[in-house]
Amino acid sequence: MQPPSSQALLDNKQAHCYATRIEINGGRIVSIVKEEERHGKIMGNHVVDYADAVVMPGLVDVHVHLDDPGRSEWEGFPSGTKAAAAGGVTTLVDMPLNNFPSTTSEETLKLKIKAAEGRIYVDVGFWGGLVPENAFNASALENLLKAGALGLKSFMCPSGINDFPMTNITHIKEGLSVLAKYKRPLLVHSEIEQSSPSPVQREGSQDDPRSYSTYLTTRPPSWEEAAVRELLKVTNNTRPGGPAEGAHIHVAHLSDSGSTLELIKEAKRSGDSVSVETCTHYLAFSEEDIKDGDTRFKCAPPIRDKANKEKLWDALMEGHIDMLSSDHSPTVPDLKLPDSGDFLKAWGGISSLQAWRNNVCTLKIILQVDE
Repeated sequence: MQPPSSQALLDNKQAHCYATRIEINGGRIVSIVKEEERHGKIMGNHVVDYADAVVMPGLVDVHVHLDDPGRSEWEGFPSGTKAAAAGGVTTLVDMPLNNFPSTTSEETLKLKIKAAEGRIYVDVGFWGGLVPENAFNASALENLLKAGALGLKSFMCPSGINDFPMTNITHIKEGLSVLAKYKRPLLVHSEIEQSSPSPVQREGSQDDPRSYSTYLTTRPPSWEEAAVRELLKVTNNTRPGGPAEGAHIHVAHLSDSGSTLELIKEAKRSGDSVSVETCTHYLAFSEEDIKDGDTRFKCAPPIRDKANKEKLWDALMEGHIDMLSSDHSPTVPDLKLPDSGDFLKAWGGISSLQAWRNNVCTLKIILQVDE
């Protein structure tokens, strides 16, 4: 049991400052009681004083790249799951790419499960990959799901990984038909490349590859909007009575708080089985924070401006965004090109699993209490 604390987060929208006791029985939180309402009742006989430390349930992160097996020099099960524990994450789901081979079959999933044995420090689940090679092979997808994949992940733009090519809406529709049978989700990297001028040709843009604004213009919000508009052609199949009832579409790492989010909200209102996540780095940072050449912040979709960040916070607190993830995607330092600082050529991915708690959770609690 925890003795009285100076602060407690009692609901998901507002931090309240009360002296409280947290009662734990059998490894589970069974009650959170205000000290003023305890009326002298003794709760338990083993008391631990955590002072001003944050006491919270373990976090769940559904979007993590551990890169193991095959690219363990990028990350790996031991280091990645230790980072998760340091960030307060006790359960994570590993993405099917950045490891080698990518997890797109029963055989490759079994390789990954074997590689994880005895090398993980938190609970780990696995997504399988939906790619053109397996999209029309229902038995292969079923075998992947039966082997333990919690669902599938696909890209609507190039992934940057050779053995994980992008899918189109036909591939996605085929995947949903299999997922419906097992009541599993499809996670989608929702960006579609649009024909547009290069950064050098854009009015007012810079052609300096070290400038973050140069990179930002190469992946505008319209890419996210175009992808979600395309997804809406099949999301209605997930409604009750639809041909893909039981399947679910999850839009990964939403960065655009504008038109893209509005499309997702409309799909939800229409009864489509759709959810959306945003990432910790979109809530903790904005374009204005990123210095020239600091390619640690390169990711896709990109971190956008401060106004966009504030709208993402609003959407999260209002329940329009369903969850947070890290999209933890580390690599070796050389691939981030720290010497040249070239945003256009550097590997895209942010290493943030270990910073979940500090970058977002504590920040927003402080903001809410101050309000």
